[in-house]
Amino acid sequence: MIFPIVAYGDPVLKKKAQRIESDHPGLDTLIAGMYETMYNAQGVGLAAPQIGRPIRLFVVDAAPFAEGEEEDAEALKAFKKTFINAEILEESGDPWSFTEGCLSIPEIREDVQRQAQIRIRYQDEEFETHEETYSGLIARVIQHEYDHIEGRLFTDKLSPLKKQLLKGRLNSIAKGKIRPDYPMKFPQAK
Repeated sequence: MIFPIVAYGDPVLKKKAQRIESDHPGLDTLIAGMYETMYNAQGVGLAAPQIGRPIRLFVVDAAPFAEGEEEDAEALKAFKKTFINAEILEESGDPWSFTEGCLSIPEIREDVQRQAQIRIRYQDEEFETHEETYSGLIARVIQHEYDHIEGRLFTDKLSPLKKQLLKGRLNSIAKGKIRPDYPMKFPQAK
């Protein structure tokens, strides 16, 4: 099932998401639908708030980043995970800049600074707890999706000047004045 992706401006994107339990209704179907939605929109990650669900769940498949990456190509190609109730325990390393985009903010891509390495604790689909360390592009994708369950967007990390320059384009997204190639739900569409 492909879900419509919630667009910039919807309050669910600014809410800190709630933990879930293993008996969360329809969880397997929800996770499968999130992967299908992400692939349909040609994304590498999708968080539950992006489909209007304020729960601590996100999915990642870093395979599209494997193209052109010689160093980490195999790790990127093999990285597909579901993160439930995730908590970043530590961010470390030198911050580095990379151009990010977001399925909830189509047509806008900006350079964002993030630290190079993370240590994260999360539960998988079986609700088994893992604590792992990631670096590079995998860490960045996880940080981006983790921000969603914390009620933050990549645009929150931009300078005040850059935010001001993007204000008109962001308002156009909120009002549904764009037409991405995937289903979206616009908070202020008229």
